[in-house]
Parts: sequence; C-alpha cells; structure tokens
Amino acid sequence: MQTVDNSTLLNTGPVSWILLAVLLALAAVLWRGALGRRAREMVLAGLRALVQLAVVALIISRLAGHPGVALLFVALMFLIAVWTSGRRITPHGRWWFAAVPIAAGALPVGALMFISGVLPWNALALVAVLGQQVGGAMATTTLSGRRLEAELLSRRGEVEAAVALGFQWPAARSLVARPVAGEAVLPSLDQTRTAGTVTLPGAFVGLILGGASALDAGLIQLLVLISLLAVNSAAAWVTMLLSNRGVWHYAPAPTRHVGQ
Repeated sequence: MQTVDNSTLLNTGPVSWILLAVLLALAAVLWRGALGRRAREMVLAGLRALVQLAVVALIISRLAGHPGVALLFVALMFLIAVWTSGRRITPHGRWWFAAVPIAAGALPVGALMFISGVLPWNALALVAVLGQQVGGAMATTTLSGRRLEAELLSRRGEVEAAVALGFQWPAARSLVARPVAGEAVLPSLDQTRTAGTVTLPGAFVGLILGGASALDAGLIQLLVLISLLAVNSAAAWVTMLLSNRGVWHYAPAPTRHVGQ
C-alpha cells in the first residue's frame, strides 16, 4: 500500500502535474459550458497561480530573518488585493476605495495579534498570518461589494421611496443593504462552525504533519479562524458603508429628495 509522505499531505510527482491540467480543463469546461462564462478566465487564473506560487515560494524561502522585508511583501499583497477586489466591484469606477474595507478588516486584527505577542516578529509568521487576513478581507470585500451594488441597483425604487418619506440617501440605501451585507461572511462563519467536523483546515493539518502537538495546532488554527471572522465582518461592514454613500462610482450620489 502506498503511504503519504509525512512531509506533504498529498503525493507529488509527474502524475500530480497531469492531474492539475485535467482538473483545470474540467473547471474551464464547467465554467464555460454550465455557467456561461469565458473559459479563458479559468485557464489564466490557473496559470497565474502556478507562476505566482513559484515566485512567492522563492521569495519566502529568502525572507527568513528579514521581517521588515516581509512587511513590504505584505504591503504588495495588500495593493494587489485592492486592485483585484476593487475592479471586481466597479471595473470603471473608483476601484481604489477597496483599500478602505480591506485595511479596516486586516490592519486592526493584525495589529492586535502583534501587540498581544501572539504574532511574533518573524518573517514567515508575518507573511502567513497577515497574508491570510488580507486575502480574507479581499474575498469578503469583493462578495459583499458586488452583492450590495447589484441589490441597490435592482431595488432602487425602494431606496427612492424611502428618500421620498424623508430618509437621507445613506440611510435609505442602508434599509436595502444591511440585510445582505453580512452574507459575504457566511462562508468563513460556516468554515469556523464546521472546523474539525466537516473540514480539517490546512494550517491545522500542516502543523500536525510538522510535529506540533494537537493542542498547539488546534489553538493556532482556532486563532486563525476567529481572527478571520473579525477581519471579514469588519470588511463587510465598511464595504456596506461605502455602498450606502455611493462612493464606488464617479457620478455623485443624489443629495436632495426625490421630486424636489
């Protein structure tokens, strides 16, 4: 019976590269045929991931002992996250406002972990933890921003009716936005609720394979999951505030009541 190498979770070798190509092709076919999207997007995403992970692996291997440089790398992650999320929400609008919810989610939580001493001044730890938090905030900002903008557009009549009744525009938009803003946090909430029963998170498994005790591995993974709940909740909230004020688009938000 073939056993899994204790240094990796999966067997690697020539077959794994063939499987990667097959899975990417399958994803592209489903993306195009079943969901009506462009297969090119899926293929390019896979190829970009391959190149980027190779480059990042090389960079991270040389970051040990240089936490200041690691923070610069995290800053680069943040800029890419802002570009990625902002362009998803508003391709032709003020995409750079995505920096606000991403920073509002990742920075306070990361700072709290560092000030408390839980996050050490260690290059690899900084990249791993802060990078994951920036990534979580990016995903939440994208999902909440796109959902909020679509909802506010499709239910604009309700917003205008609220304004006609005397609500200010941000408050009127909030009536529509608030019930749906938190939906982007549900995936991380479900992942936390089902940790250990439905999913075994990667950090937990990696620590166990690396020789850490089960208690330490569980505590570290719990810190990661709970910190992401705080990050994602803050990002969704700030994204909602921005949508309520209509800041994503160049056209100024209306400032007077309907009919005036």
